[in-house]
Amino acid sequence: MSSALLSYAGWAFLPNLVSGWVQSIYYGITIRAGDPKPQPGTPRYQKHRRRIQIIVVISYLLYTLYEADYIIRQDGDFYQLLVVSPDVEEKAVKSRFRRLAALHHPDKISTEDAFAHSAAEANFVALKTAQDTLCDPVKRFAYDRFGPDMLRWQHCKTIRDYLVTGMQTSALPLYAGSVIFLIALSFTNYLQYGKFWRYLAFISLFILEFHTVTRPYFSPLLTKIFNPVLGALAAHPPLLPFQLIILARKATFTLFIALTQIGNLFPQPASATSNSSPFDEQVLARLEGNAFKNEEEAQRLLTLDMMPFVGDKPATKELQARIKEWLVNNTIRSDPEVRDAMGRVIARRRANAPPGAR
Repeated sequence: MSSALLSYAGWAFLPNLVSGWVQSIYYGITIRAGDPKPQPGTPRYQKHRRRIQIIVVISYLLYTLYEADYIIRQDGDFYQLLVVSPDVEEKAVKSRFRRLAALHHPDKISTEDAFAHSAAEANFVALKTAQDTLCDPVKRFAYDRFGPDMLRWQHCKTIRDYLVTGMQTSALPLYAGSVIFLIALSFTNYLQYGKFWRYLAFISLFILEFHTVTRPYFSPLLTKIFNPVLGALAAHPPLLPFQLIILARKATFTLFIALTQIGNLFPQPASATSNSSPFDEQVLARLEGNAFKNEEEAQRLLTLDMMPFVGDKPATKELQARIKEWLVNNTIRSDPEVRDAMGRVIARRRANAPPGAR
């Protein structure tokens, strides 16, 4: 549990931290000494940072999956403990247990070495538990799909009991909490990037887990894809259904976090505040085109009017001064506040003037 929490907590700061280091190293290699480096905030710097951080996020996602698989292999399972394959028969399980029990029985360890004797007893108990579980078809069905957690469900007697208990204790809280979380996000503008892929991954995870748990056989995803590929690439023990579910859950939730990290690198489109119809968009496009044409025409007319002054610098300066004076006077006179103030001053002067001068 602690390693899982550390793995999720690493997403909060590791991608940004590692991306900064990688970008500094990248500039140190690709930019010669003395040449200016892209500064933070510039488009070039942001483009490089975006690409580097995407690579870092994907790499950390793959590392997280490798870490989850490594933990699964370290924990082992009953089949690895008895050194048998997942399709082993009951007779072979009993035979293997007798052979291992004869080799590792606690009575063969001297009681003077308390630590070794207690370790041998624990190992023998684990072997006995593995044999009892795999020799019972009902318990073996439950173990393959829910893992060692099913050993705590002492009240279960049938496959249906194990299925109901397993779904209630492991699947129901996870999916109920996830649905509430996704619904809450849909009412906000937070984490909108990759929303479709989140829903698709969540639904795919539910279908995979439901199919894996309820089928009386191993999922073809295990028997025809994962286990053959892992066995061909490395000396990887075959995955069991509950181990596949653990990896699928880990992949789904780390994918959620990775999409959030990548989504923060791109500017989010502003949400529309009003409902616009296609007709309004056509009108706006037409107005924009007319404004552009009017600007071109005004520029052309101004160029024609300025033709007589080309090459005559004194006349050009005088024209510029008069245009500036006209613009200032026209702006002041057309301003409503200035006109209102001038009107009040004139009215006050007329009120104080003699009757004949009004």
